[in-house]
Amino acid sequence: MSPNPDEHPQVRPLARLARLLADDTRAAFCLALLDGRAWTAGELARHAGVAPSTASEHLSRLVAGGVLAEERQGRHRYVRLAGPRIAQLIEDLSADAPPPSPAGLRAVSAARAMTHARTCYDHLAGRLGVAIADALTARGLLVHAPGFAFTDAGRDWLTGLVGVLPAARRPLARPCLDWTERRHHLAGTAGAALCRHSLERGWVRPIGGGRALKITPVGVAALRELLGVELTDPGGG
Repeated sequence: MSPNPDEHPQVRPLARLARLLADDTRAAFCLALLDGRAWTAGELARHAGVAPSTASEHLSRLVAGGVLAEERQGRHRYVRLAGPRIAQLIEDLSADAPPPSPAGLRAVSAARAMTHARTCYDHLAGRLGVAIADALTARGLLVHAPGFAFTDAGRDWLTGLVGVLPAARRPLARPCLDWTERRHHLAGTAGAALCRHSLERGWVRPIGGGRALKITPVGVAALRELLGVELTDPGGG
């Protein structure tokens, strides 16, 4: 006699989570929130092309299901992904779902920018993120064992670059499967620190207020000097 699947304590929670994500509008919200920012319900409604009332209903379900966390400031309701583990889940699922071929010059340009460099929640992704992980590994600063781990030399390098990192419940280094490159980039506390440092130093800048990033000339020079990474803007900038 086969066991009753409902006897496993995680069956129903997993099924609820799957139902939450199995909707185009809710999936669009989650993907947009991978930029790590808090969005208002109105912003997400416009992004997904749905009515505010429809967005509010979907957001309430995602908050109740633990996928999103909300904050209220006056009349405004802000939502963000509930945390790094949810962000990892969304990115991992995206990696297993090949994106459709973009139609039109504008869509092709946007897809090219996202593939080249972007944020993944709070760390760097795309060719840029993978290139950094590869360079850290090639220089003996990062090892795969089987996940990511910084060597002693790598920890010294990281501290010298971004300063002492505060204690956190997150791992220092974690591989995150890149949905465009199908290889791993660096996540975790170190990945977040490198992303923040890159933005603060002007090595990269957001394009159009979304997740796509442009590598600036200053960033090109810094990445070359620090890690030997040769990666310029796809448009040549």
